[in-house]
Amino acid sequence: MTMLVLRRTILVLVVVLLLPLLAGPAAAAPEGTLTWGLHVTLAAKWLDPAQTEAFINPFMVLYAIHDALVKPMPAGDNTPSLAESWTASKDGLAYEFVLRKGVRFHNGDPVTAEDVKFSFDRYRGAAAKLLKEKVREVQIVDPGRVRFHLKEPWPDFMTFYGTSATGAAWIVPKKYVEKVGDDGFLKAPIGAGPYKVVSFTPGVELVMEAFEGYWRKAPSVKRLVFRSMPDETTRAAALKAGDVDIVYLLSGPTAEEVKRTKGLRLAAARPPGVVFLDLPEQWDPKSPWHDRRVRLAASHALDRQALNQAETLGLSHPTGGLIPRVLDFARVYDPPAYDAAQARKLLAEAGYPNGFDAGDLTPFPPFFSLAEAIGGYLQAVGIKTRMRTMERAAFLTAWREHKLRGVIMGLGAPAGNAATRIEVYVTKSGIYSSGVVPEIEELYQRQAKETDRKKREAMLYQIQEIVHDRVMYVPIYELAFLWGVGPRVEEACVDHIKGFSYSAPYEDLKLKAR
Repeated sequence: MTMLVLRRTILVLVVVLLLPLLAGPAAAAPEGTLTWGLHVTLAAKWLDPAQTEAFINPFMVLYAIHDALVKPMPAGDNTPSLAESWTASKDGLAYEFVLRKGVRFHNGDPVTAEDVKFSFDRYRGAAAKLLKEKVREVQIVDPGRVRFHLKEPWPDFMTFYGTSATGAAWIVPKKYVEKVGDDGFLKAPIGAGPYKVVSFTPGVELVMEAFEGYWRKAPSVKRLVFRSMPDETTRAAALKAGDVDIVYLLSGPTAEEVKRTKGLRLAAARPPGVVFLDLPEQWDPKSPWHDRRVRLAASHALDRQALNQAETLGLSHPTGGLIPRVLDFARVYDPPAYDAAQARKLLAEAGYPNGFDAGDLTPFPPFFSLAEAIGGYLQAVGIKTRMRTMERAAFLTAWREHKLRGVIMGLGAPAGNAATRIEVYVTKSGIYSSGVVPEIEELYQRQAKETDRKKREAMLYQIQEIVHDRVMYVPIYELAFLWGVGPRVEEACVDHIKGFSYSAPYEDLKLKAR
């Protein structure tokens, strides 16, 4: 009997000792800090998906703190995230999402269908008006399933809802938001993403810590720090000194210097972004910009390849189209030839042989050196401008509220397709659209309902042809977005999500072992 007990005891000890080996290595706890020098001033509104603008900047923050039902990931544009799956009905009138089981917000509350409906209802960012016109009802089937019912088939529902064309699919906790209110949520946001907010100083710094309960995987880096450094030379100096690990937006000589510096590397993200000139006064019959020949003159005045070489070391792609070629349904246009003589000839034909004063040139911050060069090319043919610089959040608000005049140097790089980009800039619902062409509006409404892909493509091509022929915008180049990466970084996640400008997914970041 004693011998039997002894054998059993030995057997139990052997099993206990072997269990850790059989279970495999335990996941390492997150450790270390990764610090970014950002090219933009951190805006408080980026902490709340409800306020997402039609630009990629807010997603730099959203991917860390929050999560979406589906979102662009390395696997593709509509990758299931908080939803484990989604399906569309055969008639195209319903989309159902099955929520991932056991997923929780940072405060421990479960993510439910109620949170999904609540987040959609309170969404007021880019394309909110369009989404709410198209969606008849958001139905809570049960706590783990939600169904979107459309008023009519809309082939672009998942493009608008499930990509960075909008922030509508990003989910916030209903109970918490109702308890603290919108202002309270901005002060202390709670999300379901891989990182929790530790502290936020608007315009200065955002500090986040790993949320080890994140459903996809626990992050390997414990702390992320975003620091606003709008001045490019300051960012580059901080990278060289080791004060930050990654910097965004390097250009010209600064990019060259980082490329040459031992231990640092230059990387290029490829967002679907086009730098362009927006000429809002073209809708005013009294403005010189009302004449197509003047707008075409401005286009011929620009040496796009020289701008590309000076600003992005030749890595950008000069273009004549507002829609970047990587987006579905995009029509490719070669850029107009650089021809200063032709530009002056067109101005003279339009009645401006000595040029004219075009007022302010307001660039998308902080692309100020590019705007200065553009201003120089315009000046050379007689179009005189004065550079007006603004902080990013103020610029976007002023542009959205149509308070900017003269020449605006714009840039947009969210995901989507040609239709999502057209909606933003040339339709009556577009938040940056300053005028409407009835023919474009009619075609846009028709294509949105068209389920035949070839017919839809033809209509979207036709819209792009009208925009191009009328010279409604002056496209410059498809942007190569240059980063500097420091020696401590093993994995910076450059372009892991196709077309995304920034590091992501954040849970995949890695620091080098010490």
